[in-house]
Amino acid sequence: MPENAIRTVWFVWWISWLAAAAWSDRTVQRPPRRHQIIYRLLAAGGAVLLFGLYRHGIAAEIVLWHTPAAVAWPMVALAALGLLFTWWARIHLGRLWSSSVTRKADHRVVDTGPYAIVRHPIYTGITFAAIATATLRGTALAWLGVCLMTTGWLIKARLEEKFLREQLGAEAYDAYARRVPMLSPFGARRHS
Repeated sequence: MPENAIRTVWFVWWISWLAAAAWSDRTVQRPPRRHQIIYRLLAAGGAVLLFGLYRHGIAAEIVLWHTPAAVAWPMVALAALGLLFTWWARIHLGRLWSSSVTRKADHRVVDTGPYAIVRHPIYTGITFAAIATATLRGTALAWLGVCLMTTGWLIKARLEEKFLREQLGAEAYDAYARRVPMLSPFGARRHS
């Protein structure tokens, strides 16, 4: 079944992502943890809705469409591509990666590989995979989950950028932001 396959793709990604968490440099600085609560709650709540990790049969479970197999299987492939994009970004970022907003030892602006396409390719890949998953599931709550997750990533991206500007210097980061869009390769660049 495509729905089981897409859950498996996400599960394998999540387990591998957690296992790789130790592959990171020492954190030198981070903003107060209270600044990170909102995006974490939005991302977690969005995931619960996206994957239907709630008691089924609730009145809000509105099925918008039933996805035929001819569309469902390509959505599994697209979700896998989105998650592979996150891995490309994480491997390219190397030991500078962190699950939280932090500055690592020897931190610098990374603007090559997937970071030459979008400033936050991990959030882009997760969002792309979430859209494919919601398309497959075809429920209003799955789409609400995508909206919550995307809002969470946008909040985190803005917090990250503000923090990196302070830590690495506004000139370097702003030059990068003018060249590369935030989350969508087709999005607007920052003009400061």
